[in-house]
Amino acid sequence: MWYKLFKLSIFRPLVKFGYGTRVIGRENFPMEGGAILASNHLGALDSLVIPAMMPRQITFPAKAELFAGDRGIGSKIVAWFLRAVGQVPLDRSGGRASAQALGSISDVLANGGVVGMYPEGTRSPDGRLYKGKTGMARVALQNRVPVIPVGVVGTKSHKGPFGIPWAKRPVVIIGKPIDFSEFADTPGNTQVLRYVTDETLAAIQQLTGQEYADVYAFRVKGGDLKEVGSDEFLTARPGDGVKPMLEAAGGSD
Repeated sequence: MWYKLFKLSIFRPLVKFGYGTRVIGRENFPMEGGAILASNHLGALDSLVIPAMMPRQITFPAKAELFAGDRGIGSKIVAWFLRAVGQVPLDRSGGRASAQALGSISDVLANGGVVGMYPEGTRSPDGRLYKGKTGMARVALQNRVPVIPVGVVGTKSHKGPFGIPWAKRPVVIIGKPIDFSEFADTPGNTQVLRYVTDETLAAIQQLTGQEYADVYAFRVKGGDLKEVGSDEFLTARPGDGVKPMLEAAGGSD
């Protein structure tokens, strides 16, 4: 109830008419069944613009700390809002807590919901598309759901009226769902996980036209490549597009 109320009364009008957002490929979005929406990540507004313009409810896993509500009235409001609109906490500390978080995501998918994920793991520091982490692929295979590639353009924000984060005419492009079910019985195979991740990023790249850097974004954002950037890692596309041979592929993370 709260999700639809906030979406239709506040967020969609703001995003559609305030920002002037356009959607391309809406017909590609499946109207039923569990699925993972996988998108590039340019700015903080992505998690507002994307769900506001989608025809179905999107559940984005959010940092578990945001659900604590233990840092004053502001954090309590954020925690209430996230729960009210059906988002799920993602504990990244590892072990049992992380397993329980993935269980919550699986519950959403099992109930026919759509989970939004950013394979790059963090926002792009320079507008390029970066190497994807394999967690999204693992969730897709374990739950036997298709991946919907989505590309966003123009979502980097600036201060608008009354200090509200603002974007100028963003575009959301929805690609055709990708069926990776042939690999569903090998969710722990490292070659399969990398292939599924790279093919998803390649589909996103086709939608956005971004340059691709074959390195994790966090290294450029604040790690060992912060000063030098990612120029030396530029390649034409993620991966080589060659399917792994299931009978020969082996190993697990």
